[in-house]
Amino acid sequence: MASVTHASEADARPQARAVGEKVGVGSRIGSIDALRGIVMLFMLLDHTRETFYLWMPVSDPVNAATTSPALFFTRLTSTFCAPTFVALTGLSAFLYGQTHTKSEVTKFLFTRGLFLMLLEVTIVAFAWPTQPLILPPQNFWLQVIWAIGLSMIALSVLIYLPRWGQVALGVAIICLHNFLDPIVLTPDSPWYPLWAGVHQRDVIELSDLTMIKTTYPVLPWIGLILLGYAAGPLFGRHTTSAERMKRLLYIGAALLLGFIAIRLLNFYGDKPWFAGETPLRTVMSFLALTKYPPSLLFLMPTVGVGCLALALFEAHEDNPILPHLAYFGGAPMFFYIVHLYVLKLLYNIGYAIAGPNKGELFGVDSVAFVWLMAAILIPLLYFPTRWFARLKQRRKDIWWLKYL
Repeated sequence: MASVTHASEADARPQARAVGEKVGVGSRIGSIDALRGIVMLFMLLDHTRETFYLWMPVSDPVNAATTSPALFFTRLTSTFCAPTFVALTGLSAFLYGQTHTKSEVTKFLFTRGLFLMLLEVTIVAFAWPTQPLILPPQNFWLQVIWAIGLSMIALSVLIYLPRWGQVALGVAIICLHNFLDPIVLTPDSPWYPLWAGVHQRDVIELSDLTMIKTTYPVLPWIGLILLGYAAGPLFGRHTTSAERMKRLLYIGAALLLGFIAIRLLNFYGDKPWFAGETPLRTVMSFLALTKYPPSLLFLMPTVGVGCLALALFEAHEDNPILPHLAYFGGAPMFFYIVHLYVLKLLYNIGYAIAGPNKGELFGVDSVAFVWLMAAILIPLLYFPTRWFARLKQRRKDIWWLKYL
C-alpha cells in the first residue's frame, strides 16, 4: 500500500516543524495522513490474517453463506485500504502540483509509478510471509503496489485533461466498468494478457513452473486515482476548513445513500445479494462486495466512509490519537515493507518451531489470535515508523526519501 508522499507536501504542513516535534494533524494534510494511517493498521490486521489464518481462506466476494461472522467482518476492515490509498494518491499528486509545474508532476508520477511496479516484483514479492526466507518467489502476484504504480503512470498523462474531463472520465470508468464483466478472454486470445491486467483477474502462465496472477486489474483504480486528483481543489489553500468539511460530509453521505439504493435494487454494480437464514447472514451478503477488480458498489461505501473520516479527523484535530496515526500515514511505504518482513520472519519462526500445524501451513486457531497479534505488532512497528516519518520531514535534501 503506497501513496504519493511528496517532498513539497511538507511545505504545506504545519506538522513539519523542528526536528523531533510530533507530526500534527492541525491541517488538511494532517487529516490525510491520519486517514492513511488508520487504514495502514487495517492492512496490518488483514495481512496478519493472511499470514497466520491463511489455512481458513476467504473468497472474493467473501462467501456470506459459509464464512464465519468473525472472519467475515475481520476481512471487511481491509476493504477500506486500497480505495483509500489510491484516492489519496491522486489527491497527493494534486497537492504536489501546487508547488510544481505539470511537467514536474508528470515526471514524478511516471518515475514513481515505475518504481512501485519494480518494487512489487522484487522486494514485495520476496516479502510475502509464507514464502521461505531463503528462496526467491516462484510466482508473481501483481497486487496493490503494482496497481498503484500503473495508475500513477496513467495519471501522469490524464492530469492534462480539463478538470471537468477528469471528473467525467473518472466517474464513467467507475460507474460503467461493470458492464465489461461479461467479457471473458481465454489464454488463446492475443489480448488475454492485456485484458487480464486491465479488467479480468486471472493467471498468465509464463512457464510450467512460473505464473503471474493479476490480482488487482487496474482499470477501476485508474478511475479512482483520477477522481482523487480532480478532488484536489477541496484541499487547496483557498478552501476553508469549514467549507471542506461540509463538502466531504455531503459527498460521503451521498455515496453511502447511493450505495444502499443501488444495492437494494440488486441488479447492477456487483453480484446479487441474498436473504440468508438469519438477519446477520443477510447483512453479510449485502456487504459481500467484489474487490478484484473493485466493483462500483465496492468503491461507493469505501470512498464514502473515507470522505466522512477526513471530515471527522479535521473537525477533531486536537484528538491526541490522531498525531500517532499520522506517523503511520506519513511513512506508508516504509511501514508496508517493514510489516511484511516482520510477519514473514514471525511466520518462519513459528513454522520452524511448530511445523505445519494447519495442513501444509503454520497458523493460529482463531480470529481472536489474529486480532491479538496485530494489536501487539502496532506498538512494535510504531517506533521505527515514527523515526522514518520524522526523518522524511527533517531531511528534505535526501531526494529519494520522497519515493518511500
